[in-house]
Amino acid sequence: MDLSVIILSWNTKDELDACLTSLRRELDAERAAPNGLQIEVIVVDNGSADCSAELVETQHRWAQLIRLERNIGFSAGNNAGIREARGRDVLLLNTDTVVHPGALRALVAFAAQHPEAGIIGPRLLNADGSIQYSCRTFPTIANGFFRNTFLGRLFPRNRFNRRYLLTDWDHSSARAVDWVSGAAMFIRREVLDQVGLLDEGFFMYCEDVDLCYRARQAGWEVWYCPDAVITHFIARASDKNAAAMIAQRHLSMYRFFRKHYAKRSSPLVWPLVVCGLAARVLVLVIRNRVDVWRMRRKR
Repeated sequence: MDLSVIILSWNTKDELDACLTSLRRELDAERAAPNGLQIEVIVVDNGSADCSAELVETQHRWAQLIRLERNIGFSAGNNAGIREARGRDVLLLNTDTVVHPGALRALVAFAAQHPEAGIIGPRLLNADGSIQYSCRTFPTIANGFFRNTFLGRLFPRNRFNRRYLLTDWDHSSARAVDWVSGAAMFIRREVLDQVGLLDEGFFMYCEDVDLCYRARQAGWEVWYCPDAVITHFIARASDKNAAAMIAQRHLSMYRFFRKHYAKRSSPLVWPLVVCGLAARVLVLVIRNRVDVWRMRRKR
């Protein structure tokens, strides 16, 4: 088995259907090719209540289904799929994605051509076809001051955000990066064997940054592959409870800081980080509430 595609599903039935439909097209193309790839698709249903699992059982029987009784989180749910995977390598894929023709083959070929690449991210596109900044540098405290804050709005072209999002690069060429988004992440089996699975201490968010960090610490490289194209519609599941997800994202950011940065940071930095994250949560939750209120007023 060349590749195991693992899709973690949670109450996004329609998006899951579109994702699986795009994957079925790719599997059919590989089966028809003289030297087609052997690919399996594993759907891990994270306790969905919208009949997502039933969709797989009735309309996509070709995919393997793992049913979980409750939502155990992004990391733990994907790990359940990885443990069942038979592929030489794995691709973690969000339900809110559509795979473009040839994307899976492009990722496998890129891995064969770049043995130093332990983790590979495809070119992710927004729904309108624009580039999604899905490969980035590792976060810094400076990013926290400018990313999604009033300072970032005042100085949208600040160097901290540009460096973090790699916006000064057109994303048309392959290059080594610090980390790639877990929305579509190709991982060599050797990496998982060496550094371990996703850290289940991250319920959601930052688990992709953490895995790439650990892989790089172990000597692997993380690469961006523009020839593999996937559309990512972003946050279709997390938007269902935006305030809770904002809080969860910042808890994960704090866990990442504590796990990887704390030992080499001054103790004086800790209160700054905690207060900064708390302030960001408050501001973003208020902004979300205001946006919801405005939308309701327009109806």
